[in-house]
Amino acid sequence: MERVVSATEARIRFGEMMRRAVEKRERIVVEQGGIPYVVLLSYEEYKRLREQGAQTSWEQRLDEVLRLGSRIQARRRGQPLTPPEEVIRRTREERDERLAGLR
Repeated sequence: MERVVSATEARIRFGEMMRRAVEKRERIVVEQGGIPYVVLLSYEEYKRLREQGAQTSWEQRLDEVLRLGSRIQARRRGQPLTPPEEVIRRTREERDERLAGLR
């Protein structure tokens, strides 16, 4: 349930609104000059919303990674990627060559 109150009412009845947010699980929108500024909700509800947001964010990142993988495969036209071990070996060789040139 959602309730809208003015900033003045929220200031005067803050204790009551905290209890309503916790006991009745109300979300209280506090307006100033008719514009929504903040929402008062229970800590449990806040934690739930954060966890839900983190999960959504994780799922969105996974979707992005899968789409990127598909784009890479399309550009390579079916050619396999270089194995990670080979990439590491080449990188180390290049590093060693650069370091040897500094001596």
